[in-house]
Amino acid sequence: MEKVIQGKAFVLGDKIDTDQIIPAEHLVYSLSHPEEKKKYGHYAFSGVPLPESGLPMGHIPFIKGENHLSDYSIIIGGGNFGCGSSREHAPFALQVAGVKAVIAESYARIFYRNCVDGGFLIPYEGYEKLNDKIKTGDELEIDLAANSVKNLTTGQEYLLKPLGSVVSIIEAGDLFEYARKTGMLQG
Repeated sequence: MEKVIQGKAFVLGDKIDTDQIIPAEHLVYSLSHPEEKKKYGHYAFSGVPLPESGLPMGHIPFIKGENHLSDYSIIIGGGNFGCGSSREHAPFALQVAGVKAVIAESYARIFYRNCVDGGFLIPYEGYEKLNDKIKTGDELEIDLAANSVKNLTTGQEYLLKPLGSVVSIIEAGDLFEYARKTGMLQG
C-alpha cells in the first residue's frame, strides 16, 4: 500500500449514489475480461446529473473521449457518498478509472465496506466538509501515516479521520488476502 497518494482532485456534491458512479445499464461487461472491464472505467460517473452545459460539476468531464482512465485519481465527495444499491461495481469502476482514494464527508456503509473489502479504494472521511474547499483539478497529496491531505495548489492542509481497524485489510490488499495472512483462510 502506498503511504503517500498524489493526484488531481475531482470534486462532487452530496448523495452521489452508486447508479451515478456506474449506471446499471453498464453492468453488462465482464469484471475479469481485460478489454471489457475497461468499460467500467470509461463509464464511471456517467450517471452524475448534468447541468445545462452537458458536462458534470464545473464543466469538467471525469473521463475524456474514449479513454477508461481519468486524469483524476482522488475523489472529493460530500455526505452519504456511495448511497443507493449495494453494488460492488461502483468502487471497482472507480479503481479501473485510476482512482486511488475517495475523501468524503460521510459514506453509505455498504459502499465503504465494498471499497475496503474488495481492495478497490481507500475511503477517507474528513473532519470537515472538503468539497467546498477543494476544487476540481487541484493537486492533492494524501499522507496515510499522518491521516492528512494537503492541497498542493493552495497550500492548505486538512486532517482526515483515521482509517481505524480497516487499515489492516487495506494494507493486505483486500479482505481475502487479509484472511489468508491472519490464518482465517488456508491457501
